[in-house]
Amino acid sequence: MSMRPIRPLRDNALSLAFGALFVLALSGQSIAGFLEGNERLQEHGLAPLGFDAYLTSSDFVVDVAENWQSEFLQFTLFIAATIWLVQRGSPESKKPGDEGPGSDEEQLVAEHARADSPEWARVRGIRLAMFSNSLLLVMGGVFVLSWLVQSLAGTVVLNTENAEHGQPAITWAEYLVTPDFWNRTLQNWQSEFLAVGAMIALSIFLRQRGSSESKPVGAPHRESSVESE
Repeated sequence: MSMRPIRPLRDNALSLAFGALFVLALSGQSIAGFLEGNERLQEHGLAPLGFDAYLTSSDFVVDVAENWQSEFLQFTLFIAATIWLVQRGSPESKKPGDEGPGSDEEQLVAEHARADSPEWARVRGIRLAMFSNSLLLVMGGVFVLSWLVQSLAGTVVLNTENAEHGQPAITWAEYLVTPDFWNRTLQNWQSEFLAVGAMIALSIFLRQRGSSESKPVGAPHRESSVESE
């Protein structure tokens, strides 16, 4: 009886841990940004913002959104790329020769589905097509939405700065081709691409015992995944 409350926590520990880290980091960012923003306002002789007002301000929204869009772009591209591209020796990749979406039998769909397979995996048609690509669709959707939010909030932030310096406001379309937008965007993208590329390449030769992101310590370098004999 005493183990029953513990099992859900154990079974979902990875999601819960990163969910908690996300909340803590976002809370810390909001507090630090709030204090920094009010310091900047006071330097210009302006009244400070309340915390609620800061959380709904374009300054806070653009900082959050620009990080979200780069993270979800990273996973969207990685999910799509690993359908067709392989890296021999990396546990982040399928084995060479396994490129492509796989057969219905391998994917356990339609007539090859098991009794405990998800309902939409057991039927053909639009539901199966959507479910078969649901991870990519959701990740890509979040990227597009966060990119849109970032660009809209960034337009407001830049126009506020322009007003402070007596410069004219610009439209959203004009903001999309400004150095400010692409500086915000590409400084995040390059770091995400580097991190994914490093993980793919380093995991060929390096190991972390007990991690699902690593091959077993004794697995050969050139082996992409451990095959049963």
